[in-house]
Amino acid sequence: MQKGSIALKLFGFSLAWLIIALAFTAILLSNLYSRSLDNSLSENLEFHLETLVGASLSLENDRLSSNAISDPRFSRPASGFYWQVRDKNNEIINFSPSLVGSVLPIISIPFDNNNRRSVKKLDAFGTNIRMVERSISLDNSKLTIIVTGNLDEIFTQVNRFRSQTLIVLGAVGIMLAIMSAIVARFALKPIERISKAIEAIREGELSRIEGEYPKEIAPLADEVNELLRSNEQIVTRAKNQVGNLAHGLKTPLAVLRNEANLSKTNLAKIVKDEGDKMTNIVSSYLDRAQLSARSAIIGKKTNASKTLERLIRVMAKLHPNCDLEFIKPDSGDIFFRGEESDLEEMVGNLVDNGCKWAKSNIKITLSQGQNKDRLRIIVEDDGGGLTQRQMQLVLRRGVRLDEKAVGSGLGLDIVKELVDIYGGTLNLEQSVLGGVMVKLDLPAIKKRI
Repeated sequence: MQKGSIALKLFGFSLAWLIIALAFTAILLSNLYSRSLDNSLSENLEFHLETLVGASLSLENDRLSSNAISDPRFSRPASGFYWQVRDKNNEIINFSPSLVGSVLPIISIPFDNNNRRSVKKLDAFGTNIRMVERSISLDNSKLTIIVTGNLDEIFTQVNRFRSQTLIVLGAVGIMLAIMSAIVARFALKPIERISKAIEAIREGELSRIEGEYPKEIAPLADEVNELLRSNEQIVTRAKNQVGNLAHGLKTPLAVLRNEANLSKTNLAKIVKDEGDKMTNIVSSYLDRAQLSARSAIIGKKTNASKTLERLIRVMAKLHPNCDLEFIKPDSGDIFFRGEESDLEEMVGNLVDNGCKWAKSNIKITLSQGQNKDRLRIIVEDDGGGLTQRQMQLVLRRGVRLDEKAVGSGLGLDIVKELVDIYGGTLNLEQSVLGGVMVKLDLPAIKKRI
């Protein structure tokens, strides 16, 4: 079972967090820069306002010079930088050259305790401006002085700063993302090592996980090694118990059969017949138990190509009337993940069965699956074949379609049980040769490149 990649998930989470963090940083820096420029503009306007207030207090006729502020922006029309003086009747008595042909918007908020107020407005040209206004009282009059500054210039600078910040932070983000990918890859390297070690154990190249691992991974390696040791002990104990059982049953059955042979009574005949059946059944099940115990051992591998070649030579001698043809791939040997004796037991039963029913030809084909982790063995004969119903029945335990044929009917059943132990499949189909085609799929060991 596989569910995504840890490295990919770590990289994805890191990348998502980087994007959020860097975007938040860009917004924060832009806001701080905008606030800084706005404060700087406000301080400048306050300075110019104090300059005009000072100049107004020093004049006798309240008439300020148009060049009262030396900043050239107050002389350029539509610049957003204006100043204006009103008398107690709210009549304009003085203004900057930049205000010619324009009128300042009205400020509606009240003055504060220092007789000043500040707002953001749009001028007659659609420019965002900050307006700072102050009211002063002279001996016999009252003046209101307004100074404005261009906010659009600040917005332009902030946008330029934001673009540059995004470029810089984007470059930083790419470097951090690369670093995150490298760190994730490096951090998961021990897991990749332990995965390769387990694969090597399954393929029979190692018997246990070796090497040093970080303290987070070391307990996993220790547990796997302990599991392998425990599995080996269980298999060894099972083998011993099977051997003891075989030895314990063999002698009593032999005694019963020998005693029955000494007598000619009907009871003796029944004891002999049933004793023979018990011997066959016990032998069959003990063999199957031994096969199951062997198949539980991890790390066994068998050269299927060479094993089948040797098996087919033996079968050709046992069945001289059959012509056995073996087809294997030219790409090299194929390895079965399991015991050699189990492979011989499965294929030997199938070939022997085919030779019993074939007219003259048996074809055995060995191939490897597309993913290289499975192998397929096909056994075909040119016999009379089976119906679909018979194909379903023939795999059942002890079923014999022809009671006259030699055998106990357990051959295919043993094959099916071994196939199940190895997680393989066994299927019967009609062969183009005319008889039965048996497809046997089993686990294989991938070739290392």
